Amino acid sequence: MTWFDQTPQFNITLSAEQREQFDIYERLLLEWNSRMNLTAVRDAEGIRLRHFLDSLTGGLIPSLAHPGLKLIDVGTGAGLPGLPLKLVYPDLHLTLTDSVTRKTHFLQAVVDELGLKNVTVLAERAEDLGQSAEHRQQYDVALARSVAFMPVLLEYLVPLTKVGGRTICFKGDNAPNETGEGAFAAEKLGAAEPTFITAQLPEHDKQHYLVIYEKIGETPSEYPRRPGRPLKKPLLPKK
Repeated sequence: MTWFDQTPQFNITLSAEQREQFDIYERLLLEWNSRMNLTAVRDAEGIRLRHFLDSLTGGLIPSLAHPGLKLIDVGTGAGLPGLPLKLVYPDLHLTLTDSVTRKTHFLQAVVDELGLKNVTVLAERAEDLGQSAEHRQQYDVALARSVAFMPVLLEYLVPLTKVGGRTICFKGDNAPNETGEGAFAAEKLGAAEPTFITAQLPEHDKQHYLVIYEKIGETPSEYPRRPGRPLKKPLLPKK
């Protein structure tokens, strides 16, 4: 059994063309990762199981397949989870953003090699995008994987989503604890209490979580704060 055969558990069946696209993406990731630090996972098997399959747990959220959905992946690094989701749902309007320029060069190379349409690659900080009229409250979905502690992550993501849109955080087995710690930030930023989807990856004992926040109110204009501030002083209740 190949890793391709394990995607149906996440409501995804890959076509021959999509399998070829993932093979190209994997090849480029291995090549570029030998020259720069894109990801700590440097072997093909690890990329398939720990990166591609983990990203495709997003298939457990059926609405991500909606044609024309505007999705932004913040702190995307090597394009995860945004690029795998784009390969599965080609009608997505995808924005990939990372503050490290060399990583965005890799992302653009993948987009060009695969001939992907409606993909924008930005070398920007989330705090700046969240205060930009072009991006603030413009997305149906803002998501991230393994980027930051939940209160910090919510300040990066929630300002980018429309009211009625959703923030999706890909998290490990500590998600329930992190979510509790993020409750104050969620309320402050206009997000409802989250819902959870659990996913079990092959060869992993620990649960993975998709933590989903619906945006129910406008984000106050002061958020996100200036670059670096969310990380240095996360939105936490005063003791």
